[in-house]
Amino acid sequence: MERRYFAEAAKITIPVLFGYLAIGIPFGLMIVNAGYPVWIAPIMSITMYAGAGQYVAVGLFASGAPLAAIVFTELLVNIRHMVYGLSLITRFKNTGKWKPYLIFALTDETYSLLTSCTVPEGAREGAFYGTIALLDHLYWIAGGVIGAVAGKFIPFSFAGVDFALTSLFMVLLIEQLAKSRDATPPLIGAIAALTAVILSRIGILPSGHILITAIAFALAALAAVKGRKFKTETEASR
Repeated sequence: MERRYFAEAAKITIPVLFGYLAIGIPFGLMIVNAGYPVWIAPIMSITMYAGAGQYVAVGLFASGAPLAAIVFTELLVNIRHMVYGLSLITRFKNTGKWKPYLIFALTDETYSLLTSCTVPEGAREGAFYGTIALLDHLYWIAGGVIGAVAGKFIPFSFAGVDFALTSLFMVLLIEQLAKSRDATPPLIGAIAALTAVILSRIGILPSGHILITAIAFALAALAAVKGRKFKTETEASR
């Protein structure tokens, strides 16, 4: 990719750079704190690259959870990526040799960037999107390595670390709202999450099913709202 297009991709990924360092370092610290060697952090980030899924996996492995339970839990944690992929079928159509990597590297943050950025005139879609995804991946790997190495020499408290991931999502949400000016998806997501939490608090829904229930509610509501809007626009254009 030409230098000016790379610079544009790097500029777009700056929020993710700081976010991934902030949450990648604690991941590396968690790895060594659980008794695993430093090299596990980069290997896991290169081959798994699942953000929240990696945090969950470390805890499950450290606790000696059965493999079947780990696989099922990771499926629930990462099932949202299937929806991400479906919504990007058209956008990834002309990405060529970059497509397999783009599918693999589709994290929440990368999805947010790819759905809100504009490919510069003259740049190839695959190379531009791929550069964004690759930079995000490198940021995450770097954060994990820094944390794992530091964890060998620096005592660290994990108090408040869990809020780093939430903060990054908030920043990306604000940026996406500013560009799309469509508050419907996040509003539906917030209502779905609140509904699932309330159902859990009153005893109707098991606490372990809050995430999958919220996702199901949100997808159903979003499909209904967007489907009705699409139908209206189609009828108006006739």
